[in-house]
Amino acid sequence: MSRKEKKLQLLRSVTKSDAANKTSILVDASKYIKELKNKVEEATAASAVDSSSSSSSGSAMAATVSVSSVDLDNSNSTNCRRGFRINVSMERSRPGLLVSVLEAFEDLGLDVLDADVSCADDTAFRLQALGSGHQGQLQGGGSGSVDEQKVRQAVLQAISKCINDDDE
Repeated sequence: MSRKEKKLQLLRSVTKSDAANKTSILVDASKYIKELKNKVEEATAASAVDSSSSSSSGSAMAATVSVSSVDLDNSNSTNCRRGFRINVSMERSRPGLLVSVLEAFEDLGLDVLDADVSCADDTAFRLQALGSGHQGQLQGGGSGSVDEQKVRQAVLQAISKCINDDDE
């Protein structure tokens, strides 16, 4: 077995890939790295939210943010509109939290098509939203395009900003 084959085999085992060819192993490894990156960002964001809330209120506050891509058109055409389903959940709301999250959507160029929100000071905060970008903004992989990770990161930053502004 060549050195290259050994490295591919090691990569396959680390990523728990069942793939047999080089390309599929690399694709699986890329997905695995993306999952790890998401977990690190979630832990970092949760840690930031926990530390800023515990320093001000003495109790930890966990934030959960999930973002998934959705097709907004029911047609099978290649030009179907893409959007995001965004779910935000926190143990306790903060003043201005909803406004901060909506401003993050606006900064990304997302239009809120539908939303279900439950929030009041000192109670749980829940947001389920369906957002759509402007034509072409969600397509392709250009630096200006919006993807799930950018949306999620923007929401987490909005939450942290709101908590930090509330602490001052």
